[in-house]
Amino acid sequence: MSIHEAEICWYQRPHDTDEKTYSRNHVVTLNGNQKLDVSASVDFKGDPDCADPEQMLVSAVSSCHMLFFLAIAEFQGLKVESYQDNPQGFLEKSSKGGMEVTRIVLTPKIVFVGDKSPDQETIKKIHERAHKNCFIRNSVTASVEINHS
Repeated sequence: MSIHEAEICWYQRPHDTDEKTYSRNHVVTLNGNQKLDVSASVDFKGDPDCADPEQMLVSAVSSCHMLFFLAIAEFQGLKVESYQDNPQGFLEKSSKGGMEVTRIVLTPKIVFVGDKSPDQETIKKIHERAHKNCFIRNSVTASVEINHS
């Protein structure tokens, strides 16, 4: 077991463009005193220059999948030169009547180097194992799709 913590700080201040409401901007502090400016998504009166919770959820799923992929590839003797993803999360009305991130689509692009180059079937199996083991993916109800080439 491990415990993961963050600090969230919000203070009352006026919204930049809507005087009838409050600013959604706040700061998330992570390990090492890393500070991330966060707001609601633009669709919900958030600041477009800040990360939003939905982006952070989607990036957490992608990051976790990548870390498992890299570990499995290394275990199999494969050398990954780079791994890039542009994940998308879809905030939609759920069957329960509210809004939720119903699905997340990962589109990783991976470059391998070295003597051992995996075929598409091996890459697919690594993705399947990473998908199965990803802590964050296992913690969310959204479906997670992996589109890899």
